[in-house]
Parts: sequence; structure tokens; C-alpha cells
Amino acid sequence: MRILVTGASGFAGSLLVPRLLSGGHEVCALARNQARVITALQDSTAEGAGDVEVLRGDVLSGEGLERALAGVEVAYYLIHSMERSPAGSRTQGSFAERDQIAAENFASAATRANVKRIVYLGGVTGDASAPSAHLESRLEVERILLGAVPGSVALRASIVIGARSRSFRFLVRLVERLPVLTLPAWRSFRTQPIDERDVIEMLAAAATAPAGGRSLDIGGPDILTYEEMISRIADLMLIRRPMLGLAVNITPVASRIAAAITAEDPELIVALMESLQGDLLMSDDHAAGLLGVELHSFDSAVEHALRVWEQSEPLAAR
Repeated sequence: MRILVTGASGFAGSLLVPRLLSGGHEVCALARNQARVITALQDSTAEGAGDVEVLRGDVLSGEGLERALAGVEVAYYLIHSMERSPAGSRTQGSFAERDQIAAENFASAATRANVKRIVYLGGVTGDASAPSAHLESRLEVERILLGAVPGSVALRASIVIGARSRSFRFLVRLVERLPVLTLPAWRSFRTQPIDERDVIEMLAAAATAPAGGRSLDIGGPDILTYEEMISRIADLMLIRRPMLGLAVNITPVASRIAAAITAEDPELIVALMESLQGDLLMSDDHAAGLLGVELHSFDSAVEHALRVWEQSEPLAAR
């Protein structure tokens, strides 16, 4: 079938495209910057990654959507807008406002093109009584997409363990660069990190699985606190770091300090840390069985991610 992948230059999209090609699908990609997609796919080790039509378009303005969705049966929506708008951008406002505009544009164009299914990768909301702005935005995008194309599927993940996952890279940089790991109160919250390989298999399976109109929580087999997760990452990196726990979260201050230490975008880190208001666990464990995916352990996921990372960049003490 003909499949469109948005966000194809991102870590999930760049891995998904070759996986879909290996399944015999005709794949095209939508991007504002075609060169970034081409570079990302060339970096992929999978065969056939060059057999992709890269189309120029912009979900925020709607430019190019009609052409990109023509003849498409399944469209992957792998776009998030967590950083501030670039200077001079025509679309300003918060990331939540941009997410909503982009989702509405894409949903409207997909409906006109008679797309049969949109597959969206969002976030687990867990037991938070009031989801953060970041997670609430993910839910709103999900509502828009599934409401427009009833046969669509939303996969909800917490932290994805992968060499290009910005959440994982943030944790690795903290371990590398902090002589003492000072962790706020959210260190005791639990989550279910998932291997990027499992996410890609689930995304690929979601194109045809009998799961239309559903939202599925996806996660790995291990339930870990953030403190346990960071400690195990340090162990697997062969680094010893003392830990100091704080009784409060001080998210506005801590997130910006952490962003500076890890050289990350402050808006991204603020949004991520504001999401840590409680456990982020799956509501059920049906997704892996429904999508036919055998899950990797947390340690296996981290070892794989670190190996891939080291192919292009050295890591401390490895």
C-alpha cells in the first residue's frame, strides 16, 4: 500500500521508513526541509532507504498536504512542536497551539484525500489527575486525528530508549556531565521505558492491525522509577555517580539548569519535566500481543542504544 510518513527526519520516522519499505510498502515522506530527510535516511543502514519519494510540505501552513496525501491509504503523524517557534516563523504561539493547528490541517487534508488510517505516536498520561501542558497537547492531537479518520490508531509511549531519542539522550548527558546526580522528587515516580526497536515494530504493525479507532498504551516489560532508570544507565555506561535526592521538584529552575548542562532546548526540558507529576504507566498490556511484538528488556534497550550512539560519537567511560 502507499504510505505517507511525516516527521521522517526524526529518530522514529527515520527508522520507520526503511522498516515499511522492507514490508513491501510504497513509502513517501513529507518534510519542510527535504535535505534533512534525505540525510537522515542515508544514515540508515537498512537497504532500500533511498527508494523514498520526499515531498516538500508544511503541516502548520497546510502547504503541500494535498499532493502528499494523494493516493495514500495510511499516514503516519510523527510530528511534535515542543520547542519555541523559530525567529521569523509565520506561526508563533505556544507549542500546544502549534500542535493543534498542525493536527487540524493534517486531519482535514487526510479526510479530503480519503485516507483510511492515521497512525499517531503520542504520550502515556498515567495517573495524573491533570495532565501537563505537554501531555494534554498530545491528547488533543490524538482527539483531532482519530475524530477525523475513525479507523486511525494512536500509540501512547512514555520514554523511548534509542540513540536519537532526545529524552534518552538527555538522561545520558546528565549521567556523563554531573559529578553528583541531584534528582528532584519526581525521581520516585515510575514509568515503563520502551526500546525503540519495539516502538518501530508496533508502528509498522499498526498500519494494518485490527485496532482501528483505538488508543493503545505501549511500554516495555520493566517498571522502573526514574532514579532506578538513571542508575541503571550509569551502570551500563560503566560510570559511578553518587546520587542526592531532593524533597521538592523545583521544575522551573531545575529544568533550565539541566537544559544548560545537557545543551538541550530549555523549552523541551521544561515540557518534559512538567510531565513528571506522577507514575506514567500503561493502563493495560494488550498492545504488544495485539500488534505481535516481543518486547526487549530495559537493559537490552539501553545497551542497543549506546552501541548505536557510539557508532557516530564517543561516550564517557565506554
